Amino acid sequence: MSNKPPATDQTKRNSTTKVTVPKPGEHFFELARLDQIKGGADYSSAIGSCVEGQRIMVALMRMAPGTGADPHSHPNEQWVFVLEGTLEFDVGGEVKNATPGVAVYIPGNVIHHSKVVGESDVVFFTVKDTSYGLQGVAAGLSRTPT
Repeated sequence: MSNKPPATDQTKRNSTTKVTVPKPGEHFFELARLDQIKGGADYSSAIGSCVEGQRIMVALMRMAPGTGADPHSHPNEQWVFVLEGTLEFDVGGEVKNATPGVAVYIPGNVIHHSKVVGESDVVFFTVKDTSYGLQGVAAGLSRTPT
């Protein structure tokens, strides 16, 4: 009997976006060596790797100077932990700079956006539950998958 949940629409959608899913007995991942995925194809410049477990997904993302993420949301909550650079975040209207060592909590369905501050790339580690997927929806657009 497998511990893996049955395939869902989300699993199928993620299977085409280079998300890494652990195989039985696979426990360690070099995120920098995995396939790259866009953090939000239509609203974000973030690119990196993502590993999706049964209930939690993690990603290591990078954004170049002068870029960021347009306003968007997703039903699943998210944590962003900044490793390098400075990322100006707006979470539900509260704006702060996130620097290395700062964790940002984004509740589900809260519109948020960010931009890279300065001349250096921003590298961040992000965590979401798997109830929806990695990519959210640009503010003002429908959540219905196409």
